[in-house]
Amino acid sequence: MTIPRQGDIWWAEIESARRPVLVVTRSEAVPVLTGVVVAPVTRTIRSIPTEIRLGTDEGLSTECVANFDSLQRIRRAALTTKIGELGVRDSELCNALRMMSDC
Repeated sequence: MTIPRQGDIWWAEIESARRPVLVVTRSEAVPVLTGVVVAPVTRTIRSIPTEIRLGTDEGLSTECVANFDSLQRIRRAALTTKIGELGVRDSELCNALRMMSDC
């Protein structure tokens, strides 16, 4: 199995549902943790600083966002299939975290 990395987008089995999530936990910590922090991906786009816009360039079928106001910890084993990644846009993850924490 591929080990998830910060900035990866994965399908996750959460609460009896399958949904895409963006991995937020730092890459170095993921292999030693049983849980990871993720930002759920949603089609509800509010155009606020705590969202990262995603779409076909990141492996998703439609325009959507990773919502940093709804961060959650999930079991790493809940991540089932890698969809895509932020790639060169990884700095947007740090910016969304700063906006979410207002510091």
